[in-house]
Amino acid sequence: MITCNSQYLTTDSAGSLLEKCERTVNTRLQVAVDADYSVRSLEGFLPRSALASYNCSNHGVSQILELLEHLRRQFAHDSWANREVLASLRASARPATRPLQLLAHVLSAERLWLERIRKQPQSLPVWPGFTFEQCEAQIVDLAQLWREFLGQLSPAGLSEKIAYKNSKGEPWTSTVEDVLTHVLLHSAYHRGQIASQVRAGGETPAYTDFIHAARQGLIE
Repeated sequence: MITCNSQYLTTDSAGSLLEKCERTVNTRLQVAVDADYSVRSLEGFLPRSALASYNCSNHGVSQILELLEHLRRQFAHDSWANREVLASLRASARPATRPLQLLAHVLSAERLWLERIRKQPQSLPVWPGFTFEQCEAQIVDLAQLWREFLGQLSPAGLSEKIAYKNSKGEPWTSTVEDVLTHVLLHSAYHRGQIASQVRAGGETPAYTDFIHAARQGLIE
C-alpha cells in the first residue's frame, strides 16, 4: 500500500510529492495489470507469440510444459490402445472386415497428420486395405515417430500454424496443438466404433480406457 502525507509540506513541495506518488501508483498498477494479463494468456494457452512479447512468469511456462507432458502421455495411451485393439481383432473367433478397416483408417490418419505437420507428402490413402501384419507394422512405426516428434516439440511449436488441404481438397490452416488434439480424439472415436462392431458380433471388445492403462501402469 502506498500512502502520501502532505499535511506539513508547502504547496510546491506537496504538489511535487503528490505527483511522484501518483506516478508510482500508476506504474505499479500497470505492472500488476501486465502481469495478470500475461499469466491469464498462458493459462488459456493462447498463441505462443505472447511468450515472445511478454516476460513470461515461471507459472505460465510450467503450465505449457505440463501440457506437453500431458500430450506425450495421451499419445502413449493411443499407441497402447491401438495395440490392444489389434490383439483383440486377431484373437476374434468370428473376424469381421469393418473393424479392421476402421483400425487401418485410424493408423493412416495418424500418419497423415504427422506428415502434414512436417510438411511431407501424403504417403498412404485415407482408407488403406491393411492386413493384421501391416497394422502391426504401422502401430510400431507410428509409436516411434510420435515419440520422437513430441520429444523434440518446443512450447513455441505448439502454436505453430500449418497449412494443408483436407481429403476434399479444401485449404485449411491449424495450429499444431489443435492437430494433436484432433488426432487423439479421432483415433478414440473410431476405436469406439470398432468396439461397437465387435460387441454387435457377440464378442467382447478390447478394454482401452485411459484410466485402466494408467491404473495398471501400462503407460508412463
